[in-house]
Amino acid sequence: MDRARAYPAALLGDGGRALADLVLPRTCGGCALPGAVLCPRCRSWLAHPRVAQPRRHPPGFPPTVAAGPYAGPVRPAVLAFKEHGRAELAGPLGTALALAVAAVLTALPPDGGGPVLLVPVPSSAAAVRQRGRDHARELAGRAAAELRAAGVPARPAPLLRRAAGTRDSAGLTAHERSANLAGRFTPRRCARCPPGARLVLVDDVVTSGATLVEAARALRALSGPGAPPVLAAVVAATPRRGRTPVPDPGGATFTVRR
Repeated sequence: MDRARAYPAALLGDGGRALADLVLPRTCGGCALPGAVLCPRCRSWLAHPRVAQPRRHPPGFPPTVAAGPYAGPVRPAVLAFKEHGRAELAGPLGTALALAVAAVLTALPPDGGGPVLLVPVPSSAAAVRQRGRDHARELAGRAAAELRAAGVPARPAPLLRRAAGTRDSAGLTAHERSANLAGRFTPRRCARCPPGARLVLVDDVVTSGATLVEAARALRALSGPGAPPVLAAVVAATPRRGRTPVPDPGGATFTVRR
């Protein structure tokens, strides 16, 4: 039902979405109650950014902020967007990602005025074929639009590629994830970083941190010495006791667009 509702609406635009709502009533991606794509109660789970800290903190893990925990209604909302064709959830999840990006940028000196490049973590070719879309790129595009509306010079920048033959990390242990991803991310041909660019890796969820470690390694090689550190922002992070909240980014207000 999710795919039946999402794909015709995407093809037909606003008229298609209205028709789809009549035929297949919209339900919240988090709690499944009828009404909004993501209801206010479920959105509130993604309104309190916090530092993401994997249980076994891997060496090279970049400073990372998550908009909320990968728990409660956030988990089904992310899975509905990523695996079950609920493409309309890119709006509220992209807004949550923008909030996480704004928060993690506070780790850099306030005088940094270079462009903010949101680098989506590449999915495997098999995953993109199976889903019919690249969910991380969608989130990067939505987050960049929200940030620009708030005065932040952000844009999506697909600078990395993922080597063929990489397994999907779902279901793998932390050690297996690291082994599976070692050396698998490389800069795209002709990829360039503008001088002073602030690089922020973006993804939907961080669990063990292995994916962000390898992607950050590839970006550091691309940006070169003297560049600002590679940061990361995600929609959600696997909960861990004692997770540290981050300061309110201030000066920028993000609202979920329905």
